Amino acid sequence: MSRTVFIGSVISSKIALETLIETGVKINLVCALDEGAAKNVSDYFPIHKIALANNIPFLTFTKINHQDVLNQIKKVAPDFIYVMGLSQILSENLLGMARKYSIGFHPTPLPKHRGRAAIPWQIILGETESKVSLFRLDQGLDSGDIIKQSSYTIEETDYAMDVYHKVCGAMKEALNQCIYDIYNDSVDFRKQDHEKATFLLVRRPEDGKIDWEQSGKEIQTLIRATSKPYPGAFSYYKGNKVIIWKAHIETNQKIIGQPGQIAWISQSGEIGVLTKDSILVITHYEVLSDENLFIEGHKFGSQGGNR
Repeated sequence: MSRTVFIGSVISSKIALETLIETGVKINLVCALDEGAAKNVSDYFPIHKIALANNIPFLTFTKINHQDVLNQIKKVAPDFIYVMGLSQILSENLLGMARKYSIGFHPTPLPKHRGRAAIPWQIILGETESKVSLFRLDQGLDSGDIIKQSSYTIEETDYAMDVYHKVCGAMKEALNQCIYDIYNDSVDFRKQDHEKATFLLVRRPEDGKIDWEQSGKEIQTLIRATSKPYPGAFSYYKGNKVIIWKAHIETNQKIIGQPGQIAWISQSGEIGVLTKDSILVITHYEVLSDENLFIEGHKFGSQGGNR
């Protein structure tokens, strides 16, 4: 019987691990990112809890390439190593421990959009048709042979979590379609066309800062792309950081003011803010302060206060 190690750290890792268990794959070891090392992992999930609930041996790690971790994986003598939802780079030594091969996952139609922050970037880029990719891991960046791809759509109304759920659904479908082939050595691998590869660079929390000089659509798209489980789009108001989780656009032909200026505040707490071509209606937000400081006519601006 084949021996399998599973490595992961996020919500998609949870879905992938549960899918493997549901399909009858015997997992011999789960390697879960330690909660203490997950400070900067937006969609962290402690997958060792899944292992514990299913009586699967597990370990927690801070660095996957630490020698103690490698020693425990080596003891398993795995045929397959699944690495699903981990941003750390695996060493050649670790990849080589899989007697057959290691399997990775990426939420884009490889070779298009290799790299980081694939869900936020796809929303920002206006992608509407996408695919998840399961592939054989190598030392390159998402460059290994494709095992299976499965499609999903991105709507203009989708926020990051909506797309995340779609990605997890497509990943589950792809796994279900190829598990038999993986464990019966019948995968029809497809090489990537490296000439067609594009690359997504890392996004950092500060990249979510709103530029009120942009159009309403551009600002709303940033809000959708960086919303939960990610750090969120933000601005400053009277020195307080305001994270905007949800908003929609309304046309504006009557109110004149400066981009970033508060046009109105509704009784329900919605805030209308001028952009260069519309009004952004903020419906869900978080002020990193104990005070509600919003005043009509005042303006979102720099960290030090109003501009």
